[in-house]
Amino acid sequence: MDKVIAKEAVGALFKDGQTVMIGGFANHGNPKRLIDVLVESGARGLTVISNDSGDPDYTTGRLVRSGQATRWICSHVGMNPEMGKAVAEGRIDLELNPQGTLAERIRSGGAGVGGVLLRTGLGTVIEEGKRKIEVDGVEYLLETPLRADIALVHARKADGCGNLVYRGTSRNFNPLVAMAGRIVVVEAEEIVPIGSLDPDEIHTPGIFVHMILAND
Repeated sequence: MDKVIAKEAVGALFKDGQTVMIGGFANHGNPKRLIDVLVESGARGLTVISNDSGDPDYTTGRLVRSGQATRWICSHVGMNPEMGKAVAEGRIDLELNPQGTLAERIRSGGAGVGGVLLRTGLGTVIEEGKRKIEVDGVEYLLETPLRADIALVHARKADGCGNLVYRGTSRNFNPLVAMAGRIVVVEAEEIVPIGSLDPDEIHTPGIFVHMILAND
């Protein structure tokens, strides 16, 4: 089954009010072309889940500048002063998570479990509004899973079945994001023939991937 589709078909997936999860870390390993398609779609009122908010006019930061995102769940925003301004002006509702907590919440969403118990954030503003659970005399915060309508992923290689290989630290959040979307769309630096990948080099199996953006 060949999952490679044209840019126009990807653009048609985006609708107002969706939750969009995006792989990458500080502009490294971000699906830049898919973010371009999302910006061009004009979809608004988006909830974005990502490690960070990029730079003002680069990767995920483009969704801040375009005004398409109204809610953002991430671990840091310090690279993007426009995010701070948008939050201060009430244009974006920001939810900050410790980075490991964010990763575990995405992993929980992809694994289909009801959440994860963590001690990170106890006694800080992070615990506000969250349920506390005691296990063997130790108190934890219940961190709920994160899922998305559409997940955008960057890979080094993909075959037509959607099997993915990442390069170095570009793996970062991408394998987690690839598990947590109702629809998972991938951009790959190289699309290779089906059967050409060694099973031992595959990081994300094709069963998680629904579509692959065609390379021009």
